[in-house]
Amino acid sequence: MHPTRLRAGIALVVALGVGAAVAVARRDSSGGAHATRAVVHIDANPSTSTSRSTAATSTSTPATTTTTVPHDPADDFVLTRVATVNGAISPKSVTATGTGLVFAQNMMYRHTMTVYDSGGALVKTIPDSVDLAQFGITGHPGVSRGAPVEAAVDHAHRYMFATNYSMYGANFGPEGSDNCTGPGGLSPSYVYRVSLKTLAVDAVGQVGMVPKYVAVTPDDKYVLVSNWCSYDLSVLDYNTLREVTRIHLGTYPRGIAIDGSTHVAYVAVMGSFDVARIDLRTFALSYFRGVGNSPRHLVLSNDGRRLFVTLNGDNRVEAVDTATGQVVARTETGIQPRSMAISSDGRALYVVNYASNTVSVLKASDLSVVHTFPVPDHPIGIAYEPTQHRVWVACYSGAILVYDA
Repeated sequence: MHPTRLRAGIALVVALGVGAAVAVARRDSSGGAHATRAVVHIDANPSTSTSRSTAATSTSTPATTTTTVPHDPADDFVLTRVATVNGAISPKSVTATGTGLVFAQNMMYRHTMTVYDSGGALVKTIPDSVDLAQFGITGHPGVSRGAPVEAAVDHAHRYMFATNYSMYGANFGPEGSDNCTGPGGLSPSYVYRVSLKTLAVDAVGQVGMVPKYVAVTPDDKYVLVSNWCSYDLSVLDYNTLREVTRIHLGTYPRGIAIDGSTHVAYVAVMGSFDVARIDLRTFALSYFRGVGNSPRHLVLSNDGRRLFVTLNGDNRVEAVDTATGQVVARTETGIQPRSMAISSDGRALYVVNYASNTVSVLKASDLSVVHTFPVPDHPIGIAYEPTQHRVWVACYSGAILVYDA
């Protein structure tokens, strides 16, 4: 989490040339560079050359609906790179809206969220600076800044909700830390709501200390936020962003997956071997015990029968039967598997391996590893963009890779 180390990583990636780090591409795509001089490398034929195109900054409001192209994304389980996005980014995560836009959350190192179209062209850079008084929050006069870490879209495709790892400004405490040892304690943080129509922050809601993951219930009733240093889960009202309840979970809660058919939320408790299970009708809490060492990210199968879990401490991905809580499949992918994405047909899982600098493609049916390939340093976020059936990989060292799936 040190800015100096990240800046060095960014410089190294640029010097080496990110475009040579991954597989060759199979078709052309369009892209551009905008106000922050982000550059999209279009991988028309990387074996011979890489072209660059620069487009003027768009001031128009982006469309928030689009048509999804029929496709079988897991037909051959192959990812083919079509673009590499660089620029003033340090992406901790990427999130697809389902409307053709993709958000990258750039933490305190850039204090921004960058928004791209489905081809990788920059649409807008959203600063994390807000005047909390404008949202009815007192005690923090002037401009406050956040540190966007994760984001989630609602199911009506109206809003993106982003957590802030830390807050900066008047009367905020020490900077957030994964070690949760800031002198004098850490301040509560905030969730930002971003309108997909205006691409601007239009609401905020207070949560716990060092919030990490965020998810929206399928009925758009609640926004759930895992608070890393509070050891709990904030349940926010979707419309008001006011906290409905706070549920204690244990050390370092992170990833969240929600089954709308059963009204159950699963939360990875990364400082343990367990996954929490919360009934969203009663907020009753139970656990799947002994899943594995340091569960980090969760993804549900399309039918809700399996919960896929990355185990950061075991270098594995596991499948858990949601009816019994038993592990039914497991596989080793790479060192420190972090985030996952699942194809729209539910057949393929895509996993970033943070310390191996690789991405693994798995069959969801049995977790067999079909392919593993290298990417730039510290891949940490991944998203499946459904309108073009593309996989986006965020590398903390300063690049986003876009693949046809």
